[in-house]
Amino acid sequence: MSDQPDPDDSETLGDLLERVEENLPSLLGHMYRGEMDRANTWRGRLDQTTNWAVTIMAALLTFVFTSPDNPHYLLLIGMVTVEVFHVVDTRRYLTYDVWRSRVRLLEEDVFAAAVDPDSGIEHADWQRELGKDLRRPALKTPLPEAFARRLRRIYLPLLLVLLAAWIARITVFASDSGPLAAAAIVGIPGAVVIGAVAVCFLAAIFVAYRPRDRQAMGELYERDKQGEWKE
Repeated sequence: MSDQPDPDDSETLGDLLERVEENLPSLLGHMYRGEMDRANTWRGRLDQTTNWAVTIMAALLTFVFTSPDNPHYLLLIGMVTVEVFHVVDTRRYLTYDVWRSRVRLLEEDVFAAAVDPDSGIEHADWQRELGKDLRRPALKTPLPEAFARRLRRIYLPLLLVLLAAWIARITVFASDSGPLAAAAIVGIPGAVVIGAVAVCFLAAIFVAYRPRDRQAMGELYERDKQGEWKE
């Protein structure tokens, strides 16, 4: 059998590519709606994760302060649970950011250019970049940066609420034995518990607010000097 391509196949492929090029504006419109739907779906999943964390927090706070006999360490368990939701939320945020970035690319380089053609386009190679990302989708935000961002914006404030409730529980609502005795957990002295909680929150604050070079790219932040869409 000959390895030479069939002329009819080449003509058919050429006709197909020509039709695709002619219908590209319509295809991009359908793609925009699809990517917007994906972004909205994953945004809803992010909200669900946060809602579950807030619901569990409310239940724990209500139960712990209902009676002085209810153990204070349930609030510590709540902190661990909120952090588990934070990890899940970070993974969902990474996926959401993939679709969000495609939506913004189409808005910046297709729709904005159509509305205001005199200003040109944001990225000269947007078609090549979009084609590469469609063939091999890539995360736009590094995991540590996404983790710190979600911690700073959502989960650190939730953890601080639980911390304030726990401090009130072992001080204001504790017995006359003092905070150290009230903070003790079976077999673990109160000073050790308080020290561990303090270390964990100092580490969380450091992770959330540690100065770092921003690697993620979004419409609310300045892009790099080359104008690349993504790393």
